[in-house]
Order: sequence, then C-alpha cells, then structure tokens
Amino acid sequence: MTIKSTPPATDCWYVTGPTASGKTEIGLHLAQRLDAEIISLDSMAVYQQMDIGTAKPTTQQRQVVPHHLLDVVSADTDFSLSQYVNESHLAIDRIRQAGRQVLFVGGTPLYLKSLLRGIYEGPPADWEFREQIEKELEAAGVESLHQRLAQVDPLAAHRLHPHDKRRIIRALEVHKITGQPISHQQEQFDEGQPADKCRVFVLGWPRPVLHSRIEKRVEAMFAAGLVEEVQKLLEQYQSLSRTASQAVGYREVIEMLQQGTSLEATIERVTVRTRQFARRQETWFRSLSECRRIERAGVNDPMEIVDKMLTLAESVEPRSAG
Repeated sequence: MTIKSTPPATDCWYVTGPTASGKTEIGLHLAQRLDAEIISLDSMAVYQQMDIGTAKPTTQQRQVVPHHLLDVVSADTDFSLSQYVNESHLAIDRIRQAGRQVLFVGGTPLYLKSLLRGIYEGPPADWEFREQIEKELEAAGVESLHQRLAQVDPLAAHRLHPHDKRRIIRALEVHKITGQPISHQQEQFDEGQPADKCRVFVLGWPRPVLHSRIEKRVEAMFAAGLVEEVQKLLEQYQSLSRTASQAVGYREVIEMLQQGTSLEATIERVTVRTRQFARRQETWFRSLSECRRIERAGVNDPMEIVDKMLTLAESVEPRSAG
C-alpha cells in the first residue's frame, strides 16, 4: 500500500504542556503579541457541547483572539487524527491568507508530533477486525495481544507498552490490511528537528505544584456542572463516540451515571487519571526534539513567560509567514 502522508507544520508557533499547566492564558497573551490566530491542539475540544471537561476557551477569550478547530463535530461522531491534521492545514492556509501568524495551543501530544513531523495515515479502521480483537482480549488479556504483535512487528511491540491496547490493536490492524509492519511505514516520520529551529514551547511545573493545579481544576469542573453536562449529552445521543467517551472526566462520569459510583469516588478517580494523563503527556514532550521547556514556577506575570518565548524564538530563521 502506498504511504499517504501529510507535510509537517514546523514553521508555526506552539504553546503546549500537560493538563492544568496554564496553556490557555499564555497562548492568549502570545497570540496578541504576535497578531496570531489560535488553532486548538486538543483532541477533545473538537467535540460540541463538551465544554467543561475540556476546559475550552471562554466566549470572551474567543472574542479577544479568533480560535479554530473548536466544536467541529457532535459528541457522537468519531474524529480521527488524519481528519485533525487535514483540517489544521486548511486553517493554517486561511489564517495566513488573512496575513496573521499561526499559533497552536493545547496538550494532545500525538497531534503535536503529527503536525511537527507529518503522519502516515494508513488504512481506514476495520471495525469487524477490532471487534474480533476485543473478544480475544476478554478471553486472553492484552499481554497475549502484545505477544502476537511481537511476532509480526517486533519493532512496534518493543516501542509500545504491553498495556497500550489501542495502539497495539492499530498495529495489528495495519499489518492485517497492508501486509506490512506499521513500524516500517512510520519510520520516515520519526526524525525531528532541533529545538532551536522550532517555536515549540512546553510549559513546565514541579510535579507537586502541577498535581495541586490538577486537583483544583477537577474540583472546579465538577462545581461548574460537569455531571449535568454529561447527563445532557447522554440524553441527547444515548452514547458518545468511541473517542469522545474515553475523554478523562467524561469516561468516569459516564461510569458513575451507569454504575452508581459515588460522586466523591468519581472525583477522586478523575483526579488520579488526570495526573496519570499529565505524566504521559510530559513523557511525550520529552521525547520530541522540537520542544523547549519553559519553567513557570516562581513566575507570576504571564508576560514574562511570553517575553522568554519571543526571545528564544529569535534563534529560529525568519519565515515569510507564520
């Protein structure tokens, strides 16, 4: 099968970081300094009516700086990585045609890597195959699935955590459809540029501080009506899409509503899973050579952070647009 790929977008600006690191605030300030428009770098903010749990920019913030790729599809619709990347390139073109800079703000690492390095889109999902695999999982467990992958694609098996069910299934699926290991087809997208050639900034906090910020974020989401938001979504759609239903916060509230878990236990579960998600995000960011970490601890004025980003970006060769 011919590799279908999308080009990288390394000449844009990026503000990223783990959940609750303050990306929205810094992104807004930086956008105003750059005369930029913002493209969301968040895999769950594409869903309409999923506002509280995704911490979308407010209406007022969107009026200050135009935002793109928010509220793209309904919550019962799947939205793929390739769709996101394609829509992002269309948004980049529109913003540049208006004579403005392009700034991505958000914390989905796979989206970030795909924009910086391009992607191998691969074949479309084979849902019949996936359902068959899910049945096998119930009987044998994910470890046996990882062993199966090791037989057909040892490199992919080495790279993937033995419990990374979603990516293990995708690797097996690609091998079944194409007859080729996914690791071989992805190799051309593994090379990154040095950080001083890019404008990719990761907001960093000491872990105890980040954990405290996450706790406050989760408490605020529930106080703002996260449970009611999920109830309305379920009343309207009965069930959310495969991707939307796995969003941290939504997944746990759905479990609470369907299984009768206590609110207190649900809040704790969301907090724990959000911390775990933040650790995975930071692992991704460390693995990307394009990223420069900006420490936020001890800096109260967001403009200091913006000034530092602008200074560091002076090392990047000037570009005609974005």
